[in-house]
Amino acid sequence: MEFSGSSYDGEYRNGRMEGRGKYILPTKTTYVGGIEDGLFHGKGVLYFPNGSKYEGTWEKGISKEGKYTFADGLEYHKSDWKYCNGYDRRFYTERCNGLKPAGKSQLTNLDPPQVIPEGCYDCGDGFYNPQTRVITNYKHNFLRNADDDEHKWIVCTCRKS
Repeated sequence: MEFSGSSYDGEYRNGRMEGRGKYILPTKTTYVGGIEDGLFHGKGVLYFPNGSKYEGTWEKGISKEGKYTFADGLEYHKSDWKYCNGYDRRFYTERCNGLKPAGKSQLTNLDPPQVIPEGCYDCGDGFYNPQTRVITNYKHNFLRNADDDEHKWIVCTCRKS
């Protein structure tokens, strides 16, 4: 794990991560819950650095069901998602606080939206600089390098400064 930048604090069986544990990925995303044969298994929670979390049930490393809670408290359940869908394009904060007057668009769920550095894109979890292909969080700490697919998606769909 020292080579990947991950860490684990929990139970072991036969030299493998197994039982209850806390696994921290290099991105600082943290999983707390059941582990079997080195894989997420049973009930557990993924905590993301941006304040959101995913509570779910895993089988051999694959999420079978769960609930994603955004940092602002909005909960996502696949079966009853009501926000920004084909029938209702309002953001969660627009549903809670009402729409803006005609001619004043709300561009993101945050109001006011994040100020984007010059030449960069707001890709949802941070800023993307297409020159360096680096994504940083909103506090300008490194998150990841964008591959070709993510670069194309960000440039085609995200807000630009």
